[in-house]
Amino acid sequence: MAQIEANDVVEQAIDCHAQRPGGLLPLLHAIQDRLGYLPQEFLPRIAVAMRQSVAEVYGVIRFYHHFRLTPPGRHVLRVCVAESCQSMGANRLLAHARDSLGIDLHQTTSDGALTLEPVYCLGNCACSPALMLDDTELVGRVDGPRFDAIVEQCRRPA
Repeated sequence: MAQIEANDVVEQAIDCHAQRPGGLLPLLHAIQDRLGYLPQEFLPRIAVAMRQSVAEVYGVIRFYHHFRLTPPGRHVLRVCVAESCQSMGANRLLAHARDSLGIDLHQTTSDGALTLEPVYCLGNCACSPALMLDDTELVGRVDGPRFDAIVEQCRRPA
């Protein structure tokens, strides 16, 4: 995404949210919803607009797992790490995902295809362990082979 376009997105979000009480979270969501991530070079601008330090803004970003500071892969896989999914094998699933993708949580594969993230509860407890693909496809009862099939699907050319 071009720097000018990113700057426009950030300025629009600031114009919309900076004067609102508690506006930091909606501002960060607005930026990430448009750009896919929160470009670090804009954190000082956001901090000034919100009358906070860069450390405070960064602290909010790091506290919430939803926010990311680097562009995501073409596909984002969110593995549920809530208690129900853990009791049904989410930790094994995460270990398999890390091994097969060669990345850890909050990282993107070297080919840019997949980003792996944790999520706390997808509301699919009856079908644990669960994952969400690209915020659109909820998948339940995911084991290693099913995970591999999802990855293969994601790596196919569009």
